[in-house]
Amino acid sequence: MADSVLEVRNICKKYGSRVAVDDLSFDVLQGEVFGLLGPNGAGKTSTIRILMDIFKADSGEVELLGGLPGQSRERVGYLPEERGLYRDQRVLEVLVYLGRLKGVDGAKARNRALELLARVELEEWGGKRVKELSRGMQHKVQFVACLIHDPELLILDEPFQGLDPVNVEMIKGLMRSLVSEGKTIVLSAHQMNLVEELCDRILLIDDGKALLYGSLKEIKRDFAPNSVRVQAADLPVDLPGVVASERQGDVTLLTLEGIGAQEFLAGLVAHDVQVESFERAAVPLNDIFVAMVQGNTTPPQGSLSTAEKAKAR
Repeated sequence: MADSVLEVRNICKKYGSRVAVDDLSFDVLQGEVFGLLGPNGAGKTSTIRILMDIFKADSGEVELLGGLPGQSRERVGYLPEERGLYRDQRVLEVLVYLGRLKGVDGAKARNRALELLARVELEEWGGKRVKELSRGMQHKVQFVACLIHDPELLILDEPFQGLDPVNVEMIKGLMRSLVSEGKTIVLSAHQMNLVEELCDRILLIDDGKALLYGSLKEIKRDFAPNSVRVQAADLPVDLPGVVASERQGDVTLLTLEGIGAQEFLAGLVAHDVQVESFERAAVPLNDIFVAMVQGNTTPPQGSLSTAEKAKAR
């Protein structure tokens, strides 16, 4: 099992009488993309600011890269939700300055900035003032800024905000490349389809509390533990073990009881059913998110078992 680069234990944070983070615990493992999810006001940004030592937790413990959060700033890259660059400065100057603040030699910071600008297709914009760039370009420069010192851990708060589909794909590709280089990423985002593509494990919070925590694959499986999608020319109406069925275009969604997916498929083949496609059903993360936040533990075409409102340990 991979080592933890981040360990959070029972952190709490209040603003006056309002509880923003309520007894939250989780780990982030080396080399993974970890999704920190929740609706607006759930406590995600407060949690991230505690990790970055911007805020202090009222109680609980955080161990970041083997030490206290404030001791590892030069090993962490942080992309805040609120973007901000020196608008009247030239892009390359800003990046070199930010690199030097992180302890990078000026010449090395310049070379690193040029390399990263090329990776996000902004190499021709290094000499332009920040205010001359489009909003999407500025967001990419901000992303580059959090990489300028070659950090081990990236904490990204809404990294796809303000990006068009082409640039979303670019940033996704860059994130995958960073993980292949051994980086670890904590990702907070509202685009559940992107979270599904990128994240290994997730923590879903609401009102500062954990609702779901663990492997994304396992969570999705637990929400649809025994459903299959079958495409067949002449699918019999009365099939043993089928308790519900729903036609979805050329495919039929079947909910099974008392029989496993492989056993059911073997039965179809034994009865000479011409199966064109067969797969276990998976509930989209977006449906799980909405169901859990609304307090309904049964999203469309799924059911909850071991993932039931799992509180992070």
